[in-house]
Amino acid sequence: MKAIVNDMIVNLHGKPDTTSELVDEILYGMTVNILEFCDELWVRVQTAYRYEGYCLKEKLIIDDAKASQWQGEANNVIIQNFADILVGPKIQSTKIATLVKGSVVIVVEENDLNQEWSKVKLASGDVGYTRSYWIQHAIADTVSEEEFRENVVQTALSYLTTPYRWGGKSPLGIDCSGLCSMAYMLNGVLIYRDAKIVDGFPIKQITLEQIQKGDLLYFPGHIAMYMGDDLYVHSSLGGNEVSVNSLNEKHPHYRKDLATTITAVGSLFAKELVH
Repeated sequence: MKAIVNDMIVNLHGKPDTTSELVDEILYGMTVNILEFCDELWVRVQTAYRYEGYCLKEKLIIDDAKASQWQGEANNVIIQNFADILVGPKIQSTKIATLVKGSVVIVVEENDLNQEWSKVKLASGDVGYTRSYWIQHAIADTVSEEEFRENVVQTALSYLTTPYRWGGKSPLGIDCSGLCSMAYMLNGVLIYRDAKIVDGFPIKQITLEQIQKGDLLYFPGHIAMYMGDDLYVHSSLGGNEVSVNSLNEKHPHYRKDLATTITAVGSLFAKELVH
């Protein structure tokens, strides 16, 4: 059974209890598989990137046919931190919903880049308008490797100063694996949402000597994205927000605790890198 996320941000908990650990967040328009109906309030779900947790049923549209159709048609993501969906194509219009970066919608009418507004359809069936440049069609294979690497780094950097939130992955708060997984997702690639390399996902291990912009650095319980020039961007519990640090001990933002504890390096382009 499939379902569609029908709220701006929906918490995934470790147990069917709102006071239990937040293990992940799922954003508006994402689809999930329902693994178990726990009781009248809770369901256990699995995300597209195979993460599992418990969420409130009231936050989902539970309809296998609708969810399957939505999954096939909704290929547009919000790239603005926060985007209002309005009843009409003007700023004074009534708000239907507010969505965060990473939310999924259907573009009903493709607009020229010079046009300010795009008509979009929500999972609820409501139709509204939002700024055209706040929406992106996420397909990774339309760009070169060099462009993808640059794009994924710039996407990660767009979260700079976002507060650290355990299990978070929105501009309201994001953790280390949330940052890296969202940067890739917003560029059309689903990677594992955790600080480790997992079989069955596109990130493969490479050596530190092969690292390039956009590759991932793994530490004990932590993950960061390499930016080039010994710099990396990450959401750090120690720093309390998304920030940039360095692997170079002579750099003012060097962090010895991370630079000396790298456990692995991963790349989407491992086949081209490993000899």
